[in-house]
Amino acid sequence: MNEVTLIGIDLGKHVFHLHAQDAKGHEVFRKRLSRLQLLPFFSNLKAVTVVMEACAGSHWLARKLNQMGHVAKLVSPQYVRPFVKSNKNDYIDAEAICEAACRPTMRFVEPRTEAQQLLAALHRTREGLVTERTATINRIHGILLEFGIVIPLAKAMLRRLPEVLAVHDLPPRLTRIIERLYEHYRYLDQQVTDIERDLTTQLREDENAARLLSIPGIGMITASLLAAEVGSVAQFAGGRNFAASIGLVPRQHSTGGHSTLCGISKRGDRHLRYLLVQCAHAVMHRATQRTDRLGEWIRSMLTRRHPNVVACAVANKLARIAWAVLTKHTAYDASRLKFAD
Repeated sequence: MNEVTLIGIDLGKHVFHLHAQDAKGHEVFRKRLSRLQLLPFFSNLKAVTVVMEACAGSHWLARKLNQMGHVAKLVSPQYVRPFVKSNKNDYIDAEAICEAACRPTMRFVEPRTEAQQLLAALHRTREGLVTERTATINRIHGILLEFGIVIPLAKAMLRRLPEVLAVHDLPPRLTRIIERLYEHYRYLDQQVTDIERDLTTQLREDENAARLLSIPGIGMITASLLAAEVGSVAQFAGGRNFAASIGLVPRQHSTGGHSTLCGISKRGDRHLRYLLVQCAHAVMHRATQRTDRLGEWIRSMLTRRHPNVVACAVANKLARIAWAVLTKHTAYDASRLKFAD
């Protein structure tokens, strides 16, 4: 039997399909393993390169395989799709992963550490709770509006909701419904506060946090998400590559020697891109008070472009600054910024 050098895994919840190749790209074997069989199989196998798509569970599995002495690599699913031959099944998917990994110019995803995955889990939980809290607030306002009661959306007014209900003649059953929703809102608000406290604790233990927090407009939430999502900055050749991975660069559709640039590509992490754009708006809001080169550049851009376009440009700039700060292990320095004419 030829010696195995590369194994592609088509990941599943309960079943995994393996496609093994030798150094010349010839198939050596195909296997179907359960989750309980997977790790024991690789523990008894000579060290090889193992490739899989970057998806749920792939980062955990990559860490386990690296601990066994194998070389685990993750490929973005969009780069695997063109190598799927003819009809699709799990074995063909595993073979396509091997084909994609053999390309000399293929780009791989850096496996996340356990700490980075923990931060990402906290952020996903917080985002879901914030969405639930907003929905609960809107539900309270919608029900009260049906009975002719309009209250402001401010949190301070929501805290006084029991007092508002006391001065209006509402059916007792409706009052109980509103009280239930109010208690649910308070519970969600407390959960969000607790998670933000956990994020603050995590940031205090992260040496990159202080560097990221020194960047204009970037606060605790964005800094912690950057620390979780960026991973090893060595996987990006430059700041533009990092900004492109978040989807903050123009999408290109050029042909025949004519360059056509569209809007931003909106690839990558949607939540991180949203936070960076919000950070950009915060910086733009105080642009008139800034005397550094960043403030001058923003004011100059606002005279020529729509504010939303400028916000995307500033978000792109913040992403590049974050990459530079993490790469050079230094705090933000406004004097070292470079801007295109």
